[in-house]
Amino acid sequence: MATSLVITSGKGGVGKSTTAANLGTALALMNKRVCMIDLDIGLRNLDVIMGLSNRIIYDIVDVASGRAQLHQALIKDKRFDDKLYLLPAAQNTVKNVLSPMDIVTIVNQLRPDFDYILLDCPAGIEQGFQNAIAGADGAIVICTPEIPSVSDADRVVGLLEQKQMKLAPRLIINRIIPGMMNAGDTMDIDEITKHLSIGLLGIVFEDDHVILASNKGVPVVMDPEDNASKGYRNIARRILGESVPLMTLKEHKPSFFERIFGRKKRRH
Repeated sequence: MATSLVITSGKGGVGKSTTAANLGTALALMNKRVCMIDLDIGLRNLDVIMGLSNRIIYDIVDVASGRAQLHQALIKDKRFDDKLYLLPAAQNTVKNVLSPMDIVTIVNQLRPDFDYILLDCPAGIEQGFQNAIAGADGAIVICTPEIPSVSDADRVVGLLEQKQMKLAPRLIINRIIPGMMNAGDTMDIDEITKHLSIGLLGIVFEDDHVILASNKGVPVVMDPEDNASKGYRNIARRILGESVPLMTLKEHKPSFFERIFGRKKRRH
């Protein structure tokens, strides 16, 4: 029976869909059967990141409304044999068309056939958030090392704790630029984890290859040598229960973005 995990943040633009795509892919590469569910109704982009847009016939709203069977809407990613599937969001409909019970029903239908179900939560803490957490056993909270992002994540953690999920929420700090963090221009890892008071699942470095890979519909995690790929692969291993040391800022190879904007550590 599958474990269902919602990937959320509160704030938009922190990399939820990219995280969902890369963790789903990493778990599939580790021989786990994974279904990713895009719940960003009206926008949807998980299919774009995965390179599956041209294969969409039915979506999650079609399933919930009875216009299609669940198996008809699932898109199999042929790159991973029978390991990775996507249930896409609806693009041309209102955001509140689904209810929490719709998501619970769909997730429960999927559980017997998968090891993990990843729910890509829309931004905000409104109806879409309530729908996503309703079907989840646990949560992965995404934030960047910026004060507004950490503040929004703190609000989400409080709401998740009220929900009392089976699994405690865990944190991914995304888009870390080591030069800026070392210089004190962003919050550091210890500050963020102490403020949010949840377990740290992993860190991911800022990496221009993530954008290039998304534009090509190929998750960056498929390149084992990439900076961000290593972060996502380590996180997937921790999800499976492995003990994996946290990457250090010294392991990071400067990206194009960091070579232009990164700074040297201040002298005190």
